Amino acid sequence: MRGGAALAARLAHAARLALTAMAALTALAALLPGAAPAEEIVLGLSADNVAITTTFDGSDLLVFGAVKRDAPAPAGPPLEVIVTVSGPLTPVTVREKERILGLWVNRDWIRVSAAPSFYAIATTGPLRDILTETEDLRQSVTIPRAIRSLGHDIENAGDFVDALIRIRTAQGVYRVQEGAVELEQETLFRASFDLPSNLIEGTYHARIFLTREGELVDRLDATITVEKVGLERWLFNLSRQGPFLYGLLSLVLAAVAGWAASAAAQAIRR
Repeated sequence: MRGGAALAARLAHAARLALTAMAALTALAALLPGAAPAEEIVLGLSADNVAITTTFDGSDLLVFGAVKRDAPAPAGPPLEVIVTVSGPLTPVTVREKERILGLWVNRDWIRVSAAPSFYAIATTGPLRDILTETEDLRQSVTIPRAIRSLGHDIENAGDFVDALIRIRTAQGVYRVQEGAVELEQETLFRASFDLPSNLIEGTYHARIFLTREGELVDRLDATITVEKVGLERWLFNLSRQGPFLYGLLSLVLAAVAGWAASAAAQAIRR
């Protein structure tokens, strides 16, 4: 269940403590010998597991970390941070409708082989300024790059993908939050994501990218498990493993609910 102001305050306090500890470890690591990338990500998550219950109405995910260096930050263009959170990939059929003689009918359609069920991007600045097209092609950071749609004979297949992005953006499951990553002294960073209530089960992937002048400096991946628990899990398993019993139980519950509503109405009339 979504936390209130107290939960948000606790998460922020915990993140500050974790970031302070990471900064201390970063400074210590810089004094130790050994070959390592010039700038490397040290990551933390407010949760690596999200439980979906009958009262689940969304959750907050805090991604925070530090940049570990073996030398002072290089002079020149500033360091930028990009954070993405992606849900399980699922196939999607996108159809084009056309109004003919007052009726809406399906015309062309394409099958998108894999589209994230949820995809959010948070950055320290405008995405087009902090990530080159080449790096986007390599890393599949932007939403169009994260969607796999290949091998279509339709000339305007790109319009179907644009329509899918537009629909899911309106639903709140595709988001671009430019400027939402807080970066302090090019060392400590944090980003907050509001996870919607309609999350599907599966493994979610968090990716953090460091860039300078649009070029990739370092990348780190982490996973978050989203799963149903309690009554939600029991009903889900029953619907998959015992569909006949699940259907029978649904009929019984519907009959009981109908009888209870009828009894209540008769009691009110009396």
